[in-house]
Amino acid sequence: MSSRRIFLKQAGMASTVVAMPAAFSLLSIKPKFKLGLQLYTIRAAMEKDLRSTLMQVASFGYEEVETYGFNYGNNKYYWGLAPKQARQLLDDCNLTTSAGHYDVNNFFAKNLEPDSLKKYVDQCIEGALIMNQSYIVWPWLAPEFRTIEEFKRLAATLNTIGEPIKKAGLQLLYHNHDFEFIDHNGQIGYDVILNETDANYVKMEMDLYWLIHSSALKPIDWFKKQPGRFITWHLKDMDKQNRELHTTMGDGQIDFATILKDYKLAGIKHLFVEQGNNYIPDAMTCVQRSAAYVKNNLLKNM
Repeated sequence: MSSRRIFLKQAGMASTVVAMPAAFSLLSIKPKFKLGLQLYTIRAAMEKDLRSTLMQVASFGYEEVETYGFNYGNNKYYWGLAPKQARQLLDDCNLTTSAGHYDVNNFFAKNLEPDSLKKYVDQCIEGALIMNQSYIVWPWLAPEFRTIEEFKRLAATLNTIGEPIKKAGLQLLYHNHDFEFIDHNGQIGYDVILNETDANYVKMEMDLYWLIHSSALKPIDWFKKQPGRFITWHLKDMDKQNRELHTTMGDGQIDFATILKDYKLAGIKHLFVEQGNNYIPDAMTCVQRSAAYVKNNLLKNM
């Protein structure tokens, strides 16, 4: 009997050991998405001390960042660093970058040399590949180009540059603000962009704050119109008292949990926290609080 009890005890211990890796693997399952940050949010801190700011970003739990700006001609590149230097800095800080806002919008004026946009896009492709990014984002449209006719020209331009970007193994995205949803006698710019661009060459970075601020349709309505096309999102909350102000994630009035339930329909691959104003007490504290909210209340439920 004593031998049998010892055998059963040992067998039980063995089964526990076998089960433990499975249990640990369940506990260590990572969220479907990395926690990302659009670096424009903390541009002032980066200008003061680039390396320590990025190290702080990683300490808050951010795993990837979205870059902003790329002035190739004046040797400014990314925050004054050449692509290889910028990539090494991010590596040192344990951060990756999957996307970047590039200054392609600066080449939309009609009086520029015909090849200026093409040359700049080629440089953007080169930089993005060195940075190991997947997405080049068109970030903005100047006020003088916000007519339906200009939105049509924009759509054609996006197709034109989207093709070489795609051939390079990258993807062009368009980032919205509020002005794409202004009604022009029954037409809006966002519809023009979606309907007159090739979905293979041009996909969307949806800024949820601006869409909720200005669109007559809810996010789900847009996802149903163009399923799988909204590849990256900006998570930016809206102040409860003043909808013109941003605020830290979870402190505002946007129901992100409900919106994020439709991430598969949207086609989302990356999420970036962003805040453009109303930094209380400062931008770094805001992105730290936003990181905690997104990790604990959104990512773990996706």
